[in-house]
Amino acid sequence: MTLIYKILSRAEWDAAKAQGRFEGSAVDLADGFIHLSAGEQAQETAAKWFRGQANLVLLAVEAEPLGEDLKWEASRGGARFPHLYRPLLVSEVTREADLDLDADGVPQLGDHLA
Repeated sequence: MTLIYKILSRAEWDAAKAQGRFEGSAVDLADGFIHLSAGEQAQETAAKWFRGQANLVLLAVEAEPLGEDLKWEASRGGARFPHLYRPLLVSEVTREADLDLDADGVPQLGDHLA
């Protein structure tokens, strides 16, 4: 089982739970897929894209059941990141965790990563 992760705002996640699916954040919608991160990429993603943002949630999702809709594609520094080419169903999220910011405003994923 390979866990992959999505960081998003609490408001986005609450709206997704009400609809049963997450269509994507603004950047996801603009790019045509949902940006996700592998475990070893998630903390760097948090620091690069979410610094200073409060009320964030980390979602964990099993990669394998996403099937062919999940593609591992070259991105930051040539590393292959998981990209989901369809909405993420709320039922596919295995766990969620609220994130705290450190003194520099970086969301801390720490114990939330498997």
